[in-house]
Amino acid sequence: MKTKTKKQVTEKEFDTIKTFRAIKEKISSEMSNMTFEQIKEYLKVNSEKLYSK
Repeated sequence: MKTKTKKQVTEKEFDTIKTFRAIKEKISSEMSNMTFEQIKEYLKVNSEKLYSK
């Protein structure tokens, strides 16, 4: 009979999932009370920031 051993979990310097969730929460809270037109403008402005780098 084989026994399974647990792998030791090490602390990561950068947790992708945790970071992605935090970003999604921030965007969601910023957009929660916006109209459709405001959301379109928000996405336009913020996507321009990404491409201007």
